Amino acid sequence: MNPKGRPEHERAVATLRASYAAVPDGSPVRLAKKTSNLFRPRSAAGPAGLDVSGLDGVIEIDPLARTADVQGMCTYEDLVDATLPHGLMPLVVPQLRTITLGGAVTGLGIEATSWRHGLPHESVIELDVLTGAGEIVTARPDNEHAALFAAFPNSLGSLGYATRLRIELQPITPQVTLRNIRFDGVEDLLEAVAEVMRTGRWDGTDVDVMDGVVFRPEESYLVLGEFAGGTGPAGDYTGQSIYYQSLRSKATDRLTAYDYLWRWDTDWFWCSAAFGAQQPLVRRLWPARLRRSDVYHRIVRLENRFGVAARIDRLRGNPDRERVVQDVELPLAHTGEFLEWFTSNVPMAPIWLCPLRLRSGTAWPLYPMHAGEPYVNVGFWGTVPIVPGTTDGDVNRAIEEKVSELGGHKSLYSDAYYDRETFDRLYGAEAYRAAKDRYDPGHRLTDLYDKVVGRR
Repeated sequence: MNPKGRPEHERAVATLRASYAAVPDGSPVRLAKKTSNLFRPRSAAGPAGLDVSGLDGVIEIDPLARTADVQGMCTYEDLVDATLPHGLMPLVVPQLRTITLGGAVTGLGIEATSWRHGLPHESVIELDVLTGAGEIVTARPDNEHAALFAAFPNSLGSLGYATRLRIELQPITPQVTLRNIRFDGVEDLLEAVAEVMRTGRWDGTDVDVMDGVVFRPEESYLVLGEFAGGTGPAGDYTGQSIYYQSLRSKATDRLTAYDYLWRWDTDWFWCSAAFGAQQPLVRRLWPARLRRSDVYHRIVRLENRFGVAARIDRLRGNPDRERVVQDVELPLAHTGEFLEWFTSNVPMAPIWLCPLRLRSGTAWPLYPMHAGEPYVNVGFWGTVPIVPGTTDGDVNRAIEEKVSELGGHKSLYSDAYYDRETFDRLYGAEAYRAAKDRYDPGHRLTDLYDKVVGRR
């Protein structure tokens, strides 16, 4: 992917500002995006959205400084295509190809380097933001817009939209070697996570990347990877083989850097099974170029709109189902307790584990975590039957309560049921309102709580 250059970028920013100025006061504002990785409903905002068509690329890469200037709507797929030829990658590359850099910063993201490098916004050096006031401001941690820089992560577009971000990059070798270590108890796996986070090593070998999968309480795997310079035959999980299933059959593995970064995208972790894409015959007939997360997401949106599968289930006498699609962050010390509760109360597996910690002591008020404390992201994505005597949303509410009880938080890309008081307490209301009043004084952009929870 060829860098766009600054003149082209400035023209795209001018187009965006003009489209924002054309939105009548009082009308909802949204981005005109082709793809979305949200699982909560997007509010209707008329036929047109803000024109971000020219803000989807890389502006410049500095391989010596190991930085990249990137437009807000650039997908990580395109960003990685631009950095890998230099032997570089973003410090954190979220799992799905069409997640945008601006989306990962304003809405959070995570991956297997997060145990060392934190969340994507922690590698941002500076960012340009189109604010609710219609201005472009450059926010850094040490300038007059430091409050916006701190409040932007987890604001989900309610304070403004990133048009340019300067981020740090890190070296990556052409191949990644992996060890898939089985544990017969989740607590043993979490003890291994603690050791890696404390020492950076496991069994005498350096660790660069770390995540894990729980298939059942008695069977879980910790995947430890090293950016090693070796070469050799590499695995391929874009064809008939399925990555998550390989953890059960391979003690070691090797992937190209590119295939490692997108190892989860081909089958949307394991969620492609819901569409039959893991059945051998269907898989052979389903073109590989269409086995990717954004295709599955479009299928889900069609189902949400027309409810064909739900109607078929009802005709078969099956109960309605509640969507439970969540990522939650728990302190490592309480992750075992949460997993024990979850596996006993929510009939859903596998479960993804991704250790993380804040990269520095910087405070991020809209998603407060404690510097120096290890956490684990727990991801679970699917549906559960709505049993007699319960209603849609009960399982999600129970999860929210348990996560809060254990000192954790959950990402806000999916269904949320918090009351206003609880939401404000968990997600930095004081800092948010101060930034909102300063950078969106007319409150033209949808309030964060209204955007996330709405009128539930």
